[in-house]
Amino acid sequence: MFIRELHLQTDLAAVHAFYCDAPDYWIMADGVAPDLAKARSYFHDCPPNCDPTKTHRLGLFLDDRLSGLGELSFGFPATNDAYLGFMMLGPWARNAGHGSEFLAHFVNLAQQAGASSLYLAVLDVNQAGRRFWDRHGFQATNVSGTNAQGLGLTRMCKSLGDHG
Repeated sequence: MFIRELHLQTDLAAVHAFYCDAPDYWIMADGVAPDLAKARSYFHDCPPNCDPTKTHRLGLFLDDRLSGLGELSFGFPATNDAYLGFMMLGPWARNAGHGSEFLAHFVNLAQQAGASSLYLAVLDVNQAGRRFWDRHGFQATNVSGTNAQGLGLTRMCKSLGDHG
């Protein structure tokens, strides 16, 4: 397993292929399988008030196959916070410890950047995802909302200690 930064110019086709091979999350979240536009949006989406040039867009590779994607931004919801806007593994990579290793990589990046907390949002219908976040020390906050399709979201947070 290795993890590296992904770039629109060189990795769009791999992200698109990953989404085609692992459409389950997007079908749950958006109601439709992901297309090339969804793959392209991976390289641009960012939480409010975050600097996209400081966002980490990472791929997890098993052998030479892109098997996981994640996006980590800084400055949301507050200045000293990190936000894990997306983390997904392909079905072939799940339940083997790769998710825990991928998350540990993001936690390390957030700590190195001086973030005091790591936030994310989980779809309420994504019970497997919620169990994963619970197991890794994330706790529900009092913030909730809905995605564009009206599905409930719960914001979760993990304290990273005082790095400021």
